Amino acid sequence: MKKLWFSFILILFISVSQLPLTFAQKKTQEKKVKGGKPVQQEVVPPSPAIPQTENYQFSLDLTKVQDDKLMVELIAPKITENEVVYCMPKIVPGTYSIYDFGRFLSDFKAYNAQGEQLTVSVLDENRWKINDAKNLYKITYWVEDSYDSNKKNVVFEPAGTNIEEKTNFMINTYGFFGYIEGMKFNDYEVNITKPEGFFGATSMQAVSTTATSDKFLMGDYVQLADAPIMYSQPDTTVMQVGGADILISVYSPSKKLTSKFVAEQIKPILMAQKDYLGGKLPVNRYAFIIYLFRGFTRSGAYGALEHSYSSVYFLPEIEPEDLAQMIKDVAAHEFFHIVTPLSIHSKEIHDFDFINPQMSKHLWLYEGCIEYFAGHVQVKHGLMSEQDYFNVILGKINEAKGYQDRLPFTVMSKGCLHEHKSQYQNVYAKGALIGMCLDIKLRQFSNGKYGLQDLIIDLSKQYGKDKPFDDEELFDKIVEITKFPELRKFFADYVEGEKPLPFKEIFKSVGLRYDVTETQKRLSLGLQLSFDESTGHFVIEDINEINEKSGFQKGDFLVAINKTKVTQQNYRDVFEEVKKTNKEGDKVTIVIVREENGKRKEKKVKGTMVMVEDKVYFPLAIDEKATPEQVKLRNAWLKVGI
Repeated sequence: MKKLWFSFILILFISVSQLPLTFAQKKTQEKKVKGGKPVQQEVVPPSPAIPQTENYQFSLDLTKVQDDKLMVELIAPKITENEVVYCMPKIVPGTYSIYDFGRFLSDFKAYNAQGEQLTVSVLDENRWKINDAKNLYKITYWVEDSYDSNKKNVVFEPAGTNIEEKTNFMINTYGFFGYIEGMKFNDYEVNITKPEGFFGATSMQAVSTTATSDKFLMGDYVQLADAPIMYSQPDTTVMQVGGADILISVYSPSKKLTSKFVAEQIKPILMAQKDYLGGKLPVNRYAFIIYLFRGFTRSGAYGALEHSYSSVYFLPEIEPEDLAQMIKDVAAHEFFHIVTPLSIHSKEIHDFDFINPQMSKHLWLYEGCIEYFAGHVQVKHGLMSEQDYFNVILGKINEAKGYQDRLPFTVMSKGCLHEHKSQYQNVYAKGALIGMCLDIKLRQFSNGKYGLQDLIIDLSKQYGKDKPFDDEELFDKIVEITKFPELRKFFADYVEGEKPLPFKEIFKSVGLRYDVTETQKRLSLGLQLSFDESTGHFVIEDINEINEKSGFQKGDFLVAINKTKVTQQNYRDVFEEVKKTNKEGDKVTIVIVREENGKRKEKKVKGTMVMVEDKVYFPLAIDEKATPEQVKLRNAWLKVGI
């Protein structure tokens, strides 16, 4: 997930109440439950008979909004235990903040097949214990959306939920649907009733659809939670890239932004990414789900959240031209997540614990390398100039200075939910720089023939969506795949260790000058000038010793050089022409105006061309003195097919 402050994560939990409770009522209810006295149960008429199976059968009716809430109904899978626990996520993959989505649920109830209410106890914000579970038939609860909720611990909007009656519904599925503890991998059936004319934009393929309903089937809760849906009046465009169908769906309140415009902006990026990944994408479908907002946001941010086959965007509704580059940059980042963590991920992500999450230590891979790819693909395929790309790198270096550079990146990753939460955003700065350094190192070791993008492709082949890696073995596995033992020291020093990234060494290897000040000689007239707005002339502020003897004085107005009038518009061209046509020691005729005894007089002075020394700072620039080997490596890094 990338977050932009006025950036990306993933999580949702929801509180639901059939009859909205006041804060005081809710506290009273909780006290009764915690005191061992469950909330008074009631008997309701049974629903029309829907046979129970081993699957979850969820229903959500978007046409029945009450108090800005929606009711979720579940025909539960068959239960053999006396007690079960129903869970909503505390956190979800792709997000690195705890959101406690169960907060948004209210009026949680469980029934047997006769419509009699079963005893339910609240264990915490995200879990409900159901007694007599062998007889559990149905669960119901209400869900409040997060976009306009007043609850503390605001959910970053791309990870949140929205309920706008007859207008827009952002269904981040983990915010509406949960699972029974121990039964996370049962099949899911989700039935959604929608307003006529609405379209559900999602990476999921409906098994059946009508003008007013959609039915989706998913293999387990992990797959369902990974597939958001946005319902609204449709504005969609579909295009094909690398064998994949790409859906773009836009909700723009004023219709300023269209899916067609977005498609035009991101298609070159997607085509470049397809080539970057070897010519074919590892997915056969993908959805860009874009929600535009007006005014302010509760999180104070905007950005996007990645999923395996889709991404959700929450962006300001400004002029499309002003959104264009933002959409390109963010889409480039999110789309690359089809590689990692979709095809390359650890066991902690593969079997994700939604209640007690265990973090992987490889955020440098999941977010850092993806952020690096998002910029690198643009310069490598001609969508960004080299100097613009160098400026992007400098921006990352300067951004990283605001975080703890000596904190090992693997340690930060493992602790990003709690003790190192404030350092998480460094994944988009130092994480990307780790990716850049690793890419250049790989090219050094391979004489330019093998880079980070090749490593990622090889890791995808080694592992894949259904084969996770062991967190502790990844670095050794990379050395095994690449056959570059020197990489192990790189990881030990700069990813697992406290050493700052070796930027000067890295940039020098590709013929770049970084953070250096050099003394350079240049041909000059030996005059320091400033522009006088009142006269329209340049004023001599200081004079080289040689030209001081030629007759120039401080305060003289410079009018012409070699018969060419000097103006604020042409002075650079005039000076460059003088330097091209003269050498050190040559004389140049300069017309000046000098004020004497209250009168201004025009004079001609013979100036002498001199060599002067300047101090020039290079934050990051091409070294014109780079060796052929350095140039070759730089070309292998920044160009295609070299």
